[in-house]
Amino acid sequence: MTCGGGAAGYGKGMLDTVLSITVLAALLLLVGAFFLWRRTGNVKNALLMVLLAAVALANVAIWVLPDAGGEAPLDKLEQDPG
Repeated sequence: MTCGGGAAGYGKGMLDTVLSITVLAALLLLVGAFFLWRRTGNVKNALLMVLLAAVALANVAIWVLPDAGGEAPLDKLEQDPG
């Protein structure tokens, strides 16, 4: 039993899941940074958490936003090489 019609479909499905979890983790980092800053006043660690969230969201954007040709790297995985 395959998910999505073969190994390429399985890989894309897994990548979709990983990207979704990354976005959720970035949002939780932002919320956690806010609470850390409000409760302890620790600005340095809160800013590091915000920076980590920004890096994670930038990585997701690299995969899902289209390039100048109008095709996202994530869409290129759907094409079967053979």
